[in-house]
Amino acid sequence: MKKASHSPLRVGIVQQSCTENRAQNLATTRAAIIEAAAQGARLVLLQELHTGLYFCQTENAQLFDLAETIPGPTTQYLGELARECKVVIVASLFEKRATGLYHNTAVVIESNGEMVGRYRKMHIPDDPGYYEKYYFTPGDIGFKPIATSVGKLGILICWDQWYPEAARLMTLSGAEMLLYPTAIGWGSQETDPAEKQRQLDAWIIVQRGHAVANGIPVLVANRIGFEKAHVGTEQGILFWGNSFAAGPQGDILVQASLDQPETLLVDIDLHRSEQVRRGWPFLRDRRIDDYHGVTQRYLDENSP
Repeated sequence: MKKASHSPLRVGIVQQSCTENRAQNLATTRAAIIEAAAQGARLVLLQELHTGLYFCQTENAQLFDLAETIPGPTTQYLGELARECKVVIVASLFEKRATGLYHNTAVVIESNGEMVGRYRKMHIPDDPGYYEKYYFTPGDIGFKPIATSVGKLGILICWDQWYPEAARLMTLSGAEMLLYPTAIGWGSQETDPAEKQRQLDAWIIVQRGHAVANGIPVLVANRIGFEKAHVGTEQGILFWGNSFAAGPQGDILVQASLDQPETLLVDIDLHRSEQVRRGWPFLRDRRIDDYHGVTQRYLDENSP
């Protein structure tokens, strides 16, 4: 792959609401990508599971029918779009790897339309409204950046964003930026405005922290809108949007609203990471000789 230049990289981040209509969702995505490309974007990040509703709010075996092979119909669709618009596209899909084996997988489509890599979500939540362990097998590819014409992309997905180990390992493997396709919001049980704000703030802060600790940009695409848990209930998730991009010092470069569809555009200076790391040489000063405990579940008297 061609090495990324020192000129700013214009990135598009698509924040959208989704419906049960896959064709409609893809049409919305297509329009956003075309818009971003027309304004100079060379890389476009889509939100987690952008082709449909966030189905993991309940456990329902029939919903496995939503999964698709990779390569498959969506990668073909996005490949044609990437070639048409001459952009690199990062998209999260419900992957059917084999009979009874499924993943939450992000694919990277190069600007020539070819799929050049994939990342399978490593950290899988199992919380009220987020029953992902029922649907997704944890990833087995590891934390490996994907080389593209716009740089080495460290792709991680939603729940991965809370884990500094994932961001660090992507960085140590050469990622030039971290990208997080996301689907997160407030469950109907969350009614305290102060608590809701703390949750949103924590989500933003932790990812800005990954940018600071690793000295690289972070790009985040989240969805918007209220999605019911299932038909006939008023319970569900209000996705909180706020897609954003942060620079290598955690500085917010651009941020979307709470509830509006938006296609963010931001110019990323990849060369800035070099300057930041010279002043804050965190990678140099890591005590790799004394980090053995990080591979333990918890350090107590029973730890080896």
